[in-house]
Amino acid sequence: MRLSLFTNDLMMDLESMNIVSLKQANIYQGNSLVLNNVNLEVDKGEFIYMIGKTGSGKSSLLKTLYGEIYLNEGEGNVAGFDLKELTWQKIPLLRRNLGIVFQDFRLLTDRDVYDNLEFVLKATGWKDKALMKEKIENVLSKVGLKNKGNKMTYEMSGGEQQRVDIARALLNNPKLILADEPTGNLDPDTTDEIMQLLFNICRDYQTAFIMATHDYTIIQKYPARVVRIEHGMVKEISAAGV
Repeated sequence: MRLSLFTNDLMMDLESMNIVSLKQANIYQGNSLVLNNVNLEVDKGEFIYMIGKTGSGKSSLLKTLYGEIYLNEGEGNVAGFDLKELTWQKIPLLRRNLGIVFQDFRLLTDRDVYDNLEFVLKATGWKDKALMKEKIENVLSKVGLKNKGNKMTYEMSGGEQQRVDIARALLNNPKLILADEPTGNLDPDTTDEIMQLLFNICRDYQTAFIMATHDYTIIQKYPARVVRIEHGMVKEISAAGV
């Protein structure tokens, strides 16, 4: 059994650890084959970097995992959901088990931090005001923004906005977080803060991460498992071999 990044913290059998499983999966954009014969497994609490040139298929793979691109060929399972059996009714259920962190934050600039997070909770079926307040305060505390709930997002630094983005991803206790270039717009010091936060979440909450990045210095500084996408294929490489 492959050992995850934080195996010493929690040992589980392979079946219960598995969060993502793709087997002989062919991924298309429209009628164009983007990725061929993808075989990928991700375990609970595992941190994975996904590298590759622009246009190589990284975003297509992420979109397949959260149900924006349907999987028609091969096998795929994410957080207990069969990707080939997904319907539009099931996609919201899948996404409640996932968190997505964006490079450009995608926060609502006409609302404060609290309202940004409350909007997501309401959209994913939360009703109880007291429970929503408790959850929002909890995730803001996790990302170091305990007293920032009333701040407008446009007033925040890039690092603070990314922390709000991460807090949003944590709202529904995701089994998997997909991070698409989350440090791409940040300075080196803020990048360090965000990477330490992501690794702490991965370790403390046994949340699996797949992070797309072009920044090889991050991989060297915060080593973890690496997969490379090139020539329409997903290839396993070691962090030391980047």
